[in-house]
Amino acid sequence: MSEPAIHTSGLVKVFGDTRAVDGLDLSVPAGAVYGVLGPNGAGKTTAVRMLATLLRPDGGEATVFGHDVVREADAVRSRVSLTGQYASVDEEMTGSENLVLLARLLGHRKPAARERAAELLEAFGLTEAAGRQVKTYSGGMRRRIDIAASILNTPDLLFLDEPTTGLDPRSRNQVWDIVRVVVAHGTTVLLTTQYLEEADRLAQRIAVIDHGRVIAEGTPGELKSSVGSGSVHVRLRDASARPEAARLLAETLDTPVHLEADPVALTARVTGAGDESAQAARALGRLAEAGIVVDDFSLGQPSLDEVFLALTDHPATPEEAAA
Repeated sequence: MSEPAIHTSGLVKVFGDTRAVDGLDLSVPAGAVYGVLGPNGAGKTTAVRMLATLLRPDGGEATVFGHDVVREADAVRSRVSLTGQYASVDEEMTGSENLVLLARLLGHRKPAARERAAELLEAFGLTEAAGRQVKTYSGGMRRRIDIAASILNTPDLLFLDEPTTGLDPRSRNQVWDIVRVVVAHGTTVLLTTQYLEEADRLAQRIAVIDHGRVIAEGTPGELKSSVGSGSVHVRLRDASARPEAARLLAETLDTPVHLEADPVALTARVTGAGDESAQAARALGRLAEAGIVVDDFSLGQPSLDEVFLALTDHPATPEEAAA
């Protein structure tokens, strides 16, 4: 088996009375996107900062491509790059000036720095904006220039810490496309995110963390299967009927019901023994008997939102649900 890009065992970080990271165990394979999914305060950013050698662990061990993040910090830094939640480029400089300056600081001679900057600006669709100050860029453009700055020297491992927070759907999709291109060129990506859809779309494997520790790990399919083989998705005609519909579904299917961001939508896992279709039919029959009109119904695989609810005993944030 090839050496993992990241391996941690019992990793701990304490701030005062708070254990931000509390015995984190991870094994991240090289050459793919590995998602770390969790709510605000779960310890995602703290874990990334330790792995990137920006914070010293208070306990446990962590290696990056076999190099200890404490004893061999310089070796780790030579192989990684980090894009945080906020743009780190100089907003008073143009996009081109930012990339050329950073390339020079990384050791490129001036002609090579200009060539590399132009190459990345074109690849990220920023050539027309290259001469504009970054402060005039949209949110999506800022994220793209920030990621471009992170791969001026192609890293073996790129940390993307909630890279699409606050972006509109179009900009988020643009960042996702960039991540796929980066991985296709051989870079391993550790992606932390609150967005369930983002983890589902990009990551080959996902670790779900809560309160500073991993509570589940696997492929998106494995995580979905772990909480039940199917889910009933229902859209009602009348939003005021949703509380009663939720009660009836929970009673019939003997499972928690998740209220979606859409005020007329709700989802319940089918976890009991027997035919899933028959169980779903019984549940719909109960709704019809109660006079609750269903406008749309489907039976499918659980979503990562349901996985999160099942594993953490609390739903994703409204922002996650709307992602």
